[in-house]
Amino acid sequence: MNFQDYNFSTDRLIIRPLDFSDYDSWLLSFSEREEPKYRHDKGKIDLTDRNKKWFNNFVDNHRKLFENDEMYIFSIFNKKGKHLGMIDIVTIERENFQWGECGFYIHNQFWNNGFAYESMLKVLEIANKELGFHRLEAHVNLDNKPSSNLLKKLGFEFECTRKGFIYEFGEWTDNHIYFMNLHDEEL
Repeated sequence: MNFQDYNFSTDRLIIRPLDFSDYDSWLLSFSEREEPKYRHDKGKIDLTDRNKKWFNNFVDNHRKLFENDEMYIFSIFNKKGKHLGMIDIVTIERENFQWGECGFYIHNQFWNNGFAYESMLKVLEIANKELGFHRLEAHVNLDNKPSSNLLKKLGFEFECTRKGFIYEFGEWTDNHIYFMNLHDEEL
């Protein structure tokens, strides 16, 4: 399947890679973000250098990652074309593993509408049927209850806590690891 062919929909959403024509919607949604609501919410982001040229390079980079089977980045839009957030799948290992790691975010002004759940359900199906992943895992900060709850609702299982796993907030922090074997699920 070609990069441009990855265009999927749910009842309320369109899930696809970014296109050059998405700049205005992307920029507007980022500029309308609200102040941070908790520690893992970046809230408003400085967009002063995020011009059209920067965005086109950003989209080109996404395409290269996609074509090289390194990372698949899907934008989430409502049916009117409003950019709601993004989901990514990073290839950890192919060969006998077919193993990836997924992450997601919804702009905080769109929280509590079920968009993360609805889009993740579709992306799990895409990861399995279109991209051929067998195992996906998600890395979550210990105090990020909303993400942990969403993963459990989606059917991810808690696997372990990795100590000092990621450097953030000025220190090496622990992460909970959740996983799903996609071929074991009915997607």
